[in-house]
Amino acid sequence: MAQGKFVSYLRVSTDKQGRSGLGIEAQREAVTSYLNGGRWTLVAEYVETESGRKSDRPKLAAALSHAKAIGAKLVFAKLDRLTRNVDLLRSLVASDVDLVFCDLPNVPPGPMGKFLLTQMASVAELEAGLIGERTKKALAAAKARGVKLGNPNGARALRGKQTGNAEAVARIKQNAAQRAADLKGIVNDIQSAGNTTVRGIAEELNARDIRAPRGDTWHPTAVSRLLTRLNVATK
Repeated sequence: MAQGKFVSYLRVSTDKQGRSGLGIEAQREAVTSYLNGGRWTLVAEYVETESGRKSDRPKLAAALSHAKAIGAKLVFAKLDRLTRNVDLLRSLVASDVDLVFCDLPNVPPGPMGKFLLTQMASVAELEAGLIGERTKKALAAAKARGVKLGNPNGARALRGKQTGNAEAVARIKQNAAQRAADLKGIVNDIQSAGNTTVRGIAEELNARDIRAPRGDTWHPTAVSRLLTRLNVATK
């Protein structure tokens, strides 16, 4: 049975799927079924519309930061719904966050589980490459037969905290910088939703159950220091 705190990440490939809920509801149901029973809390859900091949995932970065900040596990409905980019999966496996895939309930935690996950991603990457090669050959053969390829309308049709000891002080600063870096994805996600004031960001961090550096609630001053470390402009 599931135990502890979880953050879920759901992905669809197109805007149309995102608007219709196609794919999202099935992934959400898979997560709910996996978490059924036990003492667990689904703290947050992040939904992203992006190709499985791309590694630029702001919502995934926010979900990973959120899970790391509160000591939660990051849960995915299916491995192939996360990515077909093996380098992206390797970077996630190398993080300090426990990854859970609902379609792989028997993958053990720790080094063996991480090894299995990267091997699975490598196989998926190989298959994607083979499919790409077969597609190129099929198109070349069609072109050789005189078949006209592409859209006849062209591009128009495709337009969307000190101890006084220098070493200790340096360590404190380093920890603060690392903490800020861990929260960067969450801050970016909050700001991308239009919440750009220090007070607004503080309220949203508190709402997401993310503790301030000293373990208390966030206040505008603490957020201002965080943003300064991240060199993020605010209003």
